[in-house]
Amino acid sequence: MAVMERAGTHYQQQLTADPEQIGRVRRIVAALLRYWGWSEVIDPALLCVTELLANVGSHTCSRECDLRLEALPLAVRIVVSDDCKSLPVVREVDPLAEGGRGMLLIAATADGWGAVPTATGKSVWAELRSRSSREEAAA
Repeated sequence: MAVMERAGTHYQQQLTADPEQIGRVRRIVAALLRYWGWSEVIDPALLCVTELLANVGSHTCSRECDLRLEALPLAVRIVVSDDCKSLPVVREVDPLAEGGRGMLLIAATADGWGAVPTATGKSVWAELRSRSSREEAAA
């Protein structure tokens, strides 16, 4: 793990998406969300972080990536950027396959997700809203 930056309700870290490091990253994410007052989205956020980082480890040329967390007024946004240009898709999965469910899990868990090309690869994001902000949006 390399550069870390934390300012108010923004956190950024450059890291290597190694399975051995994901537990440490999950602990950092949980602590930040608690600190920012977003405790109710910790569990879904950890699932999204785990799957986004696992995708970097499985589907890119390099395991180097950038993790950003942002506490927005109505949501928490998780962004993982890497150097691979191919964008992720949600696809049907063979029920007997061991993998291939990452984006399906993110799509089912997050209130929104997407992927955008960047100059050096792509950024994949997931947003999680609090229960009250979901209720406000539905009203």
